[in-house]
Amino acid sequence: MDWFQRLAYIYDFVRPVLDVGILAFLLYKAFDFLARTQAIQLVKGAGFLTLVYGVAFLFRLTTLQWLLQTLAPGILVGIAIVFQPELRKIIMRLGQGDIFRPDTKPRIGQLDAVITAAEILSQERRGALIVFSRKINIRNIIDTGTRMNADISSPLIVAVFEFDGPLHDGAMIVQGGRIAAAGCFLPLSEQQGIRKSFGTRHRAALGMSEESDAVILVVSEETGAISLAFDSKIYYDLSTLEITRRLRNLLDRGARRESFGASPAGLGGGFIPGSDLGPGPADLSAREEGDVFAKP
Repeated sequence: MDWFQRLAYIYDFVRPVLDVGILAFLLYKAFDFLARTQAIQLVKGAGFLTLVYGVAFLFRLTTLQWLLQTLAPGILVGIAIVFQPELRKIIMRLGQGDIFRPDTKPRIGQLDAVITAAEILSQERRGALIVFSRKINIRNIIDTGTRMNADISSPLIVAVFEFDGPLHDGAMIVQGGRIAAAGCFLPLSEQQGIRKSFGTRHRAALGMSEESDAVILVVSEETGAISLAFDSKIYYDLSTLEITRRLRNLLDRGARRESFGASPAGLGGGFIPGSDLGPGPADLSAREEGDVFAKP
């Protein structure tokens, strides 16, 4: 019994630390998960209303308390309506059950092989769509194509997209440092403010970035422009150096959000809702989800 009492004593000592540690980990994962969707705005709004109610309760502002309590049911219904797409994404991602799955990313040499292939396809005006899977499971997308489980290499990527073969029009999925599948079908974006000159590939890339945390590389068949899509935004016609830097940064950080920030020297940029040219690159990081960015 003496050892049992000692074990119970140790557990009583460790239990508060374990309790707080698990709670802190769950809160961190929840915030990290919400930060990858527009639902973070919902959390900020709810926090602000809670703060206002706390102030009203603390200073006994009965009129403000009554108003907030009266409006609370309507606010909840309004939130459910306005943020319906974001809530749907959250439920879908929770159902996929891979929130705690560790990141798997291609090695630097493999990324260089992808970028080299993209440059070749760009020069030849051959379209390409390459999806880099991160934390969110995209098994349902992989199942729509032809499984390959092949090593990443420039000749293989070029061979898939260079000619009008059966896999040319679909997307290639890179997962776990390997080419998982090709010829996959991606969901098209439902956004209304997409640049009208964008074709199906760019809309599919944007749609995939809306439904998952994947990073999608797009090569335009019409212009040869190489673009990246992630976090429900598309960054159009980036230089090879910029593509390399962003891919390494995004895949190293897993699913964490990266703001566009200031453009590097020589890189133009603009905000384009539909087809109207907006402000320059200095304003890109302040735009909301659903905006589409492109070079002027």
